[in-house]
Amino acid sequence: MSALSVSSDTHNNSFLKMPTIKFTKLFINGNFIDSISGRTFETIDPRTEEVIARVSEGDREDIDVAVAAAREAFDRGPWPRMAASERAKIMMKWADLIEENIEEVAALDTMDAGKLYYSNKFGEIPAAANLLRYYAGAADKIHGEVLKVNGNFHAYTLMEPIGVVGHIIPWNAPSHSFFIKVSPSLAAGCTMVLKPAEQTPLSALFYAHLAKLAGIPDGVLNVVPGFGPTAGAAISSHMEIDAVSFTGSVEVGREVMQAAARSNLKPVSLELGGKSPLIIFDDADIDQAVELAIMGIMYNKGEVCVGSSRVYVQEGIYDGFEKKLVEKAKAWVVGDPFDPKSQQGPQASKDQFKKILSYIEHGKKEGAKLLTGGNRVGDKGCYIEPTVFSNVKEDMVIAQEEIFGPVLALMKFKTIEEAIKSANNTKYGLAAGIMTNNLDTSNTMSRSIRAGIIWINCYFVAGSEVPFGGYKMSGFGRDLGMEALHKYLQIKSVVTPIHNSPWL
Repeated sequence: MSALSVSSDTHNNSFLKMPTIKFTKLFINGNFIDSISGRTFETIDPRTEEVIARVSEGDREDIDVAVAAAREAFDRGPWPRMAASERAKIMMKWADLIEENIEEVAALDTMDAGKLYYSNKFGEIPAAANLLRYYAGAADKIHGEVLKVNGNFHAYTLMEPIGVVGHIIPWNAPSHSFFIKVSPSLAAGCTMVLKPAEQTPLSALFYAHLAKLAGIPDGVLNVVPGFGPTAGAAISSHMEIDAVSFTGSVEVGREVMQAAARSNLKPVSLELGGKSPLIIFDDADIDQAVELAIMGIMYNKGEVCVGSSRVYVQEGIYDGFEKKLVEKAKAWVVGDPFDPKSQQGPQASKDQFKKILSYIEHGKKEGAKLLTGGNRVGDKGCYIEPTVFSNVKEDMVIAQEEIFGPVLALMKFKTIEEAIKSANNTKYGLAAGIMTNNLDTSNTMSRSIRAGIIWINCYFVAGSEVPFGGYKMSGFGRDLGMEALHKYLQIKSVVTPIHNSPWL
């Protein structure tokens, strides 16, 4: 299979036997059931634009049933009352089951989202299982503090599960997003209703099946596929949901906040994307910089919220960098995501495919120079060439809006002050990369850029322990790390008199 082409074998499923789709119904109170309306929707394979399966469509009434199950499981069920070490054992078993079924789940995400199969199998899904293990290890380490107060009183704090949580997850990383939300809320003792993205519901339903096998009690985890304006809106506005965690667009994030405020003022955490800069200084290794820049935007076909969509290169190395970057982009292999030779699969949906191509047209019309790419690959499927623009101005659409595709805007800078100003010239603040061998430069840049995570001489390095979230319109609240666990807990202060104590 050559670069930027889809061979005749691309869609014949010759690379791997496709799994049978086993779970397409709502998962509520430990059972797979039809939606109340009986409606279903199609989930589409972006490699072929053909229907994979029809999935039950959850609506407001189904969310009501799921929330009732989660509320019963929280108020009277065993999960919040279980010894934390027992919760941890079940979570560990679930992680083991994921790894035992990793090939099947990896194939589901490849079929549903166009993600590279081998990246799923050896990257994202093992990371998802390890998220469960990380928070399982934290489950029995949740505790409050003893407080010193004035007078004859004793005070302490308790950390209690917040209750029923609503999770709304995106389509670009179905497995990792699922466990980023579910793992810490389970460890905290919460119960939950999760809505997967309508584009990628299949792996979430499979994980629900494995959760049941692992021993997670009925009603603790409920998975309701459906659409944002119906099922998602019902979660955000539900009076019996105690907190909502959402990952997605700014526009929908606003709606989630508004619905939460209008209902029961439930707390909300939002991760709303980014327009992340990668700043490369003259003293950086050009070859390493090119590798990071191309991977930073082309990984997962650019459908990554922290993708390095804006690359700023200091003028001393700009010309050499541009030449090598274009060579690398032209050699990038676009093809069937099941093929181990492919470096980039199809965009996750036809809508996203069209959106990316429209942004490319914006770039052309606004006067940016198209160095490579910009076109569809093949005549079937949602494949797009790796695309690089130069001569990009700060006020261009392609420099300001999140494209969420394999489109890189390349710009030049002179001074560190200019680099800081350009890096912060966006409504987003999720991530940034810095490449330099100067400690003073890296310190100044990392403290000056308003973003939630800064990578120095690396990119995409993350882990269960590293808090993840944004500044500005990239949202608020943190996933990953112990900070994520804390957002599913409430602090209660307890004060009691003490009498005749020799110590105050």
